[in-house]
Amino acid sequence: MEGESNACRTKSGRERYRTSDRTALPRRGRSRRMSSVALRAAAPADTAAMLALLQTVAAEGDALPFLEGLDGDFIASQWLRAAGCVVACRGAVLLGMYRYGTIMPGRGSHICTATFAVSPDARGQGIGRALVTHCLDAAKAAGYQAMQFNQVVSTNHAALALYRSLGFIEAGCIPAAFRHDQLGYVDAYVMYRRL
Repeated sequence: MEGESNACRTKSGRERYRTSDRTALPRRGRSRRMSSVALRAAAPADTAAMLALLQTVAAEGDALPFLEGLDGDFIASQWLRAAGCVVACRGAVLLGMYRYGTIMPGRGSHICTATFAVSPDARGQGIGRALVTHCLDAAKAAGYQAMQFNQVVSTNHAALALYRSLGFIEAGCIPAAFRHDQLGYVDAYVMYRRL
């Protein structure tokens, strides 16, 4: 229907916008539940929905390190200005997102890092796998030679299993690196994969 938006918004209906830059999921990442999910480049109009998702995931206290300072400026500077920033939407609902960029300048600039967030309501549907796979392909196409995560929390079993299944190795363990809301200080892994 003319005039309707195909863009993301939070489940409550905030932040509608138009977009023509939509990318269907690759065949290998599709399932019946995934067939209606589109991955596309994030846009400034996504800021409110992205912020709501990041705040929700951070508030769970078991995966992301952020305690405060999450606002629209943070999304603009750390996510939208990253080398790559992609959102996953079903219709107009934001389900997940990722950002990637260079991990270190100069002699370390051939390695990138990434951050992922999936809505609690969308977990277990293959969205995380689709986002990570898409990110790996995008980073390789951008010329990176490897991807490294500096803090994968040891109690985040779903993320660990996903990363391992996609070929990441544990390059090291940092004792008591993350202050988990329920478990106190827990270890975190540095994970690495060549692209």
